Amino acid sequence: MREDDLDEIMRIELRAYPFPWTIGIFRDCLRAGYPAWVLQADARLIGYGVLSVAADEAHVLNVCVDPADQGQGHGRRLLRGLERVARGLRVQRVFLEVRPSNPTAIALYHDEGFNEIGRRPRYYPAHEGREDAIVMAKELLSDAPTRMPS
Repeated sequence: MREDDLDEIMRIELRAYPFPWTIGIFRDCLRAGYPAWVLQADARLIGYGVLSVAADEAHVLNVCVDPADQGQGHGRRLLRGLERVARGLRVQRVFLEVRPSNPTAIALYHDEGFNEIGRRPRYYPAHEGREDAIVMAKELLSDAPTRMPS
């Protein structure tokens, strides 16, 4: 993801979410050096993901696919790409938050090995006040074979 991508990212963000990130949040993530990727199809931007990494943990901050392109496995590709980046940075654990009102995302995250580890009460803005966040995590096991003790 580059600064030049932000106008198109914002068009997607506004179509995808009732409470979207601002362009300033994306700029701050880029300036902070967070791993941020875009997904293109037929030379057009159709999705993006942003990850923060600290010590041996990563946090998926945003994964989004244009609503017109959803349901084709693009979100899974983005999530797996962010996980590859995290593994390359020697991350051992990845966290994310998801709205309980987003069962499609919850199913994807479960399918990709994430487990619910808690809730953040009133985390997200909602049309009728606030909505909790489901906190999910995935352990990234080393690809190296482990030795059994003798």
